[in-house]
Amino acid sequence: MDINHIVKDFEKGQKELSDIGDSITIFGGSRFKEDSIYYQKAIEIGKRLSDSGYNIITGGSTGIMEASNKGAKLSGKTKSIGIHINNLPFEQHPNKYLDKELNLHYFFTRKVMLINYSSAYIIMPGGFGTLDEFFEVLNLIRTKNHQPVPIVLFGSKYWGKLYEFMNTTMLEYETINQNDLKYVFLSDNIDEVVEKIKYPLHPKTHQNPNLS
Repeated sequence: MDINHIVKDFEKGQKELSDIGDSITIFGGSRFKEDSIYYQKAIEIGKRLSDSGYNIITGGSTGIMEASNKGAKLSGKTKSIGIHINNLPFEQHPNKYLDKELNLHYFFTRKVMLINYSSAYIIMPGGFGTLDEFFEVLNLIRTKNHQPVPIVLFGSKYWGKLYEFMNTTMLEYETINQNDLKYVFLSDNIDEVVEKIKYPLHPKTHQNPNLS
């Protein structure tokens, strides 16, 4: 790991993203194809959120990321942003629906950028990387190292057992408490997703009524 690459990644991210305005990050797997229901739902979510005035940020590659960026591009009302990384085995090329593209060197610097500039997060179905991103965001909020914002797990068929595990086993063993899950929502309904995250913009200065 080269400290110079780390510094360059952070400098590039700050330069390109610090003034982008209100944005939503959509996390999800790269392996979903166009005929997947989750790919199609990601298009709709990206479009609806862009219509509502939010930039859409993703990891910039294929699958759910591509679909979310495509939705934002179809809307055309905000920017479709992809933060790509050069050395992941299953994410070789940025998708074609990006208005703004960042190419970073390290996985962890990309994750910081995906998290740092967003007003809320949607966790679409995905693999280990998506799980890592979800728990990173959740833990940052839980430890008060990030402003409380909504985290929506989309797809009860996919995420339902994980959501149940957190709300039963983890609570029963007191490895977390109920307040740790205050900002996590499970939904299959796009209208509900949009409602959960639509609130006065700039969450650092406004309280989201959906979180009270």
